[in-house]
Amino acid sequence: MENLSYEEASKKLDQIISELESGNIPMEKAIENFELGKQLANACYKSLDNVKGKLTELNETLGKLIEEDV
Repeated sequence: MENLSYEEASKKLDQIISELESGNIPMEKAIENFELGKQLANACYKSLDNVKGKLTELNETLGKLIEEDV
């Protein structure tokens, strides 16, 4: 999971959700998909959290640079 990009994980998660919503899969496969979906969702949240941290860091750096120029 960790080597998937956000876009890849999100796309796989969308596919799993569609498959689960269709109701046309055996119970065993539905359970497997549900577990995989949880892992993919966690990977997406981690990826978004990392991006949020980087953006916060960049924003702070930019704010300091602007203060220095004023």
